[in-house]
Amino acid sequence: MVHLLIAVIYLSFISLGLPDGLLGAAWPSIYPQLQVPVSYAGVISMIIAAGTIVSSLMSERLTRKLGSGGVTALSVATTAVALFGFSISDSFVALCLWGIPYGLGAGSVDAALNNFVALHYSSRHMSWLHCFWGVGCSAGPYIMAWCLTGGMGWNMGYRIVCLLQIVLTAILIFSLPLWKQKAASQTDTYSESGGETKPFGLLRALKLPGVIHVLLAFFCYSAIEQTAGLWAASYMVLARGVSAQEAANWASLFYLGITVGRFLSGFITTQLNDRQMIRLGQVICLVGVLLLFLPLGHTAALTALLLIGLGCAPIYPSFIHATPGNFGKEASPAVIGLQMACAYVGTCLMPPVFGLLADFISIQLLPVFLLVLLVLMILTAEGLNRRTAQQQK
Repeated sequence: MVHLLIAVIYLSFISLGLPDGLLGAAWPSIYPQLQVPVSYAGVISMIIAAGTIVSSLMSERLTRKLGSGGVTALSVATTAVALFGFSISDSFVALCLWGIPYGLGAGSVDAALNNFVALHYSSRHMSWLHCFWGVGCSAGPYIMAWCLTGGMGWNMGYRIVCLLQIVLTAILIFSLPLWKQKAASQTDTYSESGGETKPFGLLRALKLPGVIHVLLAFFCYSAIEQTAGLWAASYMVLARGVSAQEAANWASLFYLGITVGRFLSGFITTQLNDRQMIRLGQVICLVGVLLLFLPLGHTAALTALLLIGLGCAPIYPSFIHATPGNFGKEASPAVIGLQMACAYVGTCLMPPVFGLLADFISIQLLPVFLLVLLVLMILTAEGLNRRTAQQQK
């Protein structure tokens, strides 16, 4: 039964990643059909992100009422409804409206799942689960591409992913007793059946020593990941003179580095704790960013992108897994909800900020931009370590 639950959680992380890449893969086919500017994808993306931030902040209350399994099932079902809405949409306004439940479904499940794994499973599983999120994130565009090349249209791509989410919702509903058994088998701060404890509260969580540090660290990490992922190909073309086709392949190495890195991290966590994993990732990421500064040719830039991805790999899962230890199990759901919200803010805000810098100054500032964010993340992470060390004395 224990193995069955972890299998369900792995499926849930794949499901969490499946919708993430759909809009980007489908948009070249959507905007001509709807007769809107190509830039309108950013509007839909911002609506989805706003819903995700709101639901992340609500996640603690929902988790205490419904349990982690209940929140996961409800969130996946909400996402399935939104995906079906996308599949039947024939206007830009309709896509915007369906983007609201799309985002609301994503934030709560992300926070609830991460908190449950942080409380009940090892750091190894946290790394591998986030690796499986990458599998889902990669599979979504492949499904969409298969539908587009097969002449079925972008609507069918959304419909297929919707059906997969419905199947997972059914599995999650039937697995609810397993979530309760797992929570009951260990000392827990809230019941998986829900409704038995008072929420810790976001304002109370913000006052905990070190929380502001970890929130800034999450903001910086997500800003680094999304900025590098979005602008790497353009940087290679405009700053390094690489062809657009070759740059697209090279940029994919960044995400390959994250996925492979998280798989490998699952083995390394048997030797290193969360704090050491974070530092290891930061050092590797720093080496990659510094390598981008050096005029050593295309091979060095290729290696730099791979190293930045490898460095990013252990940071996010390790920060999350360390949350109950840093702030206590009672505060963990609220703190993780705040962490998810700050991560999404960094994801939404900083890539467009760099876009403005690229437009008005130069895209060659990408290594500088990444270095500033990385140094700030390192400083805030070490500030968190000092605060938590003082608390534990």
